Amino acid sequence: MKPKAKVYIDGANMFYTQKKLKWFFDWKKIKDYLQEKWEILEVRYYTGVKPDDEKMASFLRYLDNVGITPFTKPIKVIKLNDKHPLKQLYKYSEMYKSNCDVEITTDILLERKDIDEIILFTGDSDFQYLIKKLKDLGKRVVIFSSRKTISWEIKLEASEYIYIEDIKDQIIRK
Repeated sequence: MKPKAKVYIDGANMFYTQKKLKWFFDWKKIKDYLQEKWEILEVRYYTGVKPDDEKMASFLRYLDNVGITPFTKPIKVIKLNDKHPLKQLYKYSEMYKSNCDVEITTDILLERKDIDEIILFTGDSDFQYLIKKLKDLGKRVVIFSSRKTISWEIKLEASEYIYIEDIKDQIIRK
């Protein structure tokens, strides 16, 4: 019998992972790949959205059509005036920020009793503590990330980690 699992995707982290890899994922193929090993109860994709971003709206409709539930929150715009400490680092007058780590963590903790394993698409070290606590509660946590973007903290803590590069042929968007 396959273990019951839910999948939580850190959308921003996976977006930058794909940019770094210079190839893109076919999320339908990823879902099919996961269903070979696990009884997937749900797949969620967490991301920030700008108002009136039709390209993102189209991507979210695609996810919904392939059975991946999008969870969104508005992207925050931070105005950088000349006195703002980040102004030296950025050539723009505003910065966009959206982080769904708290939403992902909360959902995982609230739903953990219904599942055997948690599958998390991220390389973000911010999830180290969550992973440790889940393992303390007897849960297996499987991380999907890239060799180029996975943090060492996640590698040390995860029950298992799978490099996206190793499954490229099965999940690449053609």
